[in-house]
Amino acid sequence: MKFFAFITARSDSSRLPHKMLLPIRGRKVIEHVIDRAKLIRGIEGIVLCTTDRKEDDGLAGIAKTEGILCFRGSLEDKLERWRGAADMCGADYILTIDADDLFFAPELCELAIAQAEAERSDFIRGADSLACGAFTYCFSAAALRKVCEIKDSTNTEMMWVYFTDTGLFTVAELKVRDPVYHLDGVRMTLDYPEDLAFFERVFAELAADTNTTPTPIILNLLRQKPEINELNYFRQKDFLDNQRKKTTLKLKAA
Repeated sequence: MKFFAFITARSDSSRLPHKMLLPIRGRKVIEHVIDRAKLIRGIEGIVLCTTDRKEDDGLAGIAKTEGILCFRGSLEDKLERWRGAADMCGADYILTIDADDLFFAPELCELAIAQAEAERSDFIRGADSLACGAFTYCFSAAALRKVCEIKDSTNTEMMWVYFTDTGLFTVAELKVRDPVYHLDGVRMTLDYPEDLAFFERVFAELAADTNTTPTPIILNLLRQKPEINELNYFRQKDFLDNQRKKTTLKLKAA
């Protein structure tokens, strides 16, 4: 089976404008995420999934410079954008990487690949106990195509319910036995100015210019210095409330 990592990104953001292009220690946020995706073993390639708007020309240019694939599609319909990317590269399974999650764990992506190969699950999600931003999803391209057939909305930013709440797919939780990845009270995602301060602080603590530090080292740093989490974790409730408000499930009539 062919596994591809899809990095989902766009330039504009109401809470933190142009966040993908913001610099951290000499590298743009999107470049840091691409650097980390290149650490994943067992994938056929990396695809930057962005929109077809002129505002995202810069992201497409960065993908070319970084030597990865790029697919450009709908702004609102993330599912259709992914389907187009899957068709373009011939993916059997997709690992989604939110470009907001700078410290996602490549090794958890590799666990998802092994689990998908062993179980043939349609959709794999992380446990709630995993550190926020450590893992997103892994799902089959066949399930993605089915979801695109049955959905009755073009607003699919919060897309997981089409896999988890329709009763049509085998849904599994990622099996992560190492307790280092299970950590509450941390927020490793970029959505607010306070999140940027968090990432800048962690990079400084690590004295790292490239985003290749193993995730367990980062999580143990956050255990040892909980004051770093205080920079942005108070934003988590607003973040989750905003996600809940945006999450809808609209299906075509049978």
